[in-house]
Amino acid sequence: MNLPNKITICRLILIPFIIFFYLAEPFLYGGKLIASVLFLIGILTDYLDGHIARKNGQVTVLGTFLDTIADKMFVTTALLLVITDGTVASPYGAICAIIIILREFMVSALRQLAASKNKIISADYFGKFKAVLQFFSLLFFMIYSFLMTTITGIGLNVCYYICFGLLVLTTLITLISGLHYIIKNRDVFKEEKEPQ
Repeated sequence: MNLPNKITICRLILIPFIIFFYLAEPFLYGGKLIASVLFLIGILTDYLDGHIARKNGQVTVLGTFLDTIADKMFVTTALLLVITDGTVASPYGAICAIIIILREFMVSALRQLAASKNKIISADYFGKFKAVLQFFSLLFFMIYSFLMTTITGIGLNVCYYICFGLLVLTTLITLISGLHYIIKNRDVFKEEKEPQ
């Protein structure tokens, strides 16, 4: 197994530790901060594995698959954590989560359909921008969740509205990105006649 794939697997291994430290906050002060740092490390490894793979000509089908799975698991994990503990006000967090998760399912299904027709759908500019926004809006919410235990007052409110505004922007870009993938690759939906 090449180095980029090992880095991607390390990112997957971080997920249970992020969950543990985030949820351990009542028993371990600073747990959410540790979880935020681990999440940031995961974001950096996402850049690192892709950079090394492209630089050394080590881009593989397995690597692309693992990277995509790791990204989706990272985003879904962080979304569920900040929503279930009430960091994102209800029902807005649930609405954003549903849109983001459904988009990921939709694009994955589109890629699978394209693959069955020997077509590869690579990540485009919208997809990459969407991923960066998702990572950082969720990272900021995780940090905000820690700050809720340390500071109060107007500063905390300002932090929340900045985080929430970023999450709304992320959800909007995620939705636009999904529609862009569908429109750009609409030929994949054309039915092909089976050979007689």
